[in-house]
Amino acid sequence: MARPDLNLLLALDVLLDEGSVIGAARRMNLSPPAMSRTLSRIREALGDPVFEQVGRKLMPTPKALALREQVRQAVAQATQVFASDSEIDLKSLDRRFNVRATDEFLSIYLGQLLGAMATDMPRAMLRFSPEEDDVDEEALRSGRIDLFISGSRKLGQEIRVQPLFTTTFVGVARVDHPIFGGDVTLERITRWEHINVSRRGKSIGPIDTALEKYGVHRHVSLIVPNPYTALFALQDSDLLLPLPKHLASSALAAGLHIRLFELPTPLETVLLTQAWHPRLDSDPAHRWLRNTIHSLCNEYETLAKKLITP
Repeated sequence: MARPDLNLLLALDVLLDEGSVIGAARRMNLSPPAMSRTLSRIREALGDPVFEQVGRKLMPTPKALALREQVRQAVAQATQVFASDSEIDLKSLDRRFNVRATDEFLSIYLGQLLGAMATDMPRAMLRFSPEEDDVDEEALRSGRIDLFISGSRKLGQEIRVQPLFTTTFVGVARVDHPIFGGDVTLERITRWEHINVSRRGKSIGPIDTALEKYGVHRHVSLIVPNPYTALFALQDSDLLLPLPKHLASSALAAGLHIRLFELPTPLETVLLTQAWHPRLDSDPAHRWLRNTIHSLCNEYETLAKKLITP
């Protein structure tokens, strides 16, 4: 079997990124006819048209779309073989990171992370992937995600895991909710209906386990897939909402007309971590990303404590 021409791999990566022969030719310092000939060689090697002409645009074929991420990773790994850390210029690096992250992280740190990226790695892109039913460690192994930020959980033995911050749950209600007319007791938090946040549609959360120990139960009348919908649903209702403290404090700081309260039954502290596959340990761009995230989390730890209503 003949060895593949790796120059075609690089050309395919640029073509898929640009979606244009002229744009790809410009980036590779080739003439458009030379780039067209390269595309012909790629088509022959893959046994696929790669692109189809739709009007004035080239549209990638299903096979090309399926190969896009694999090609990107292969080019990135090949580049690292020939480049030392000192030779890599993060400011000119084209890089896309696929990240799966919790709402707590996104609501607090995303703006700061984007600001740091605009300064240090301005050509990079963050792509946040939704939680799916696949196994998280398999997504890391396969490269479908580059970084996984979540509540601490058991992952594969080889997966690298770094603690970021801890959080616990607080109660959230509209600012003039009647619950604030007296002490927040177990009886009073079960008097009003609750919202539960669950991407999988579950009606039970950590608070239910804690309440069960005291023989009391809450009534969940609304289940939503994300906390942002829940926070806006509070504005004109008497619903109560248990949320992670960091996320609730961020919503309060953003100016929502809400008030936070300590729950009468403490819930377990949750440790948030970031996880990645060891093949990315020495990747300078990935190392910058996880180091920056870790630094941002360390700087933020005291903010939520200042915003909790006694």
